[in-house]
Amino acid sequence: MFARVTPYQLKSGAREAALNTLSEMKADILALPGLKQFLNVLNDDGSGYVISVVESQKTSDDNAEKVRELWGRMADHLAEMPTPHGCEVVANWKA
Repeated sequence: MFARVTPYQLKSGAREAALNTLSEMKADILALPGLKQFLNVLNDDGSGYVISVVESQKTSDDNAEKVRELWGRMADHLAEMPTPHGCEVVANWKA
């Protein structure tokens, strides 16, 4: 498995609108090929991370254009366009 980890920063005052947009995007996010898990975490200051677990790095690379398009739909709420980072998943434990 492979994880794409993307730090991001919302514009000041954009939290509610960003969460509404995120909600509208749910079906498109979950439709990404090979997606196993999607996690979006957000701090009170508007900084957050998206962690997407996919089948492989190839799957992540193949989804890159679709992911850029999805981030584009969030552009009005973002301080700047985020840069994703990826790595191999070495543990994926659940309680």
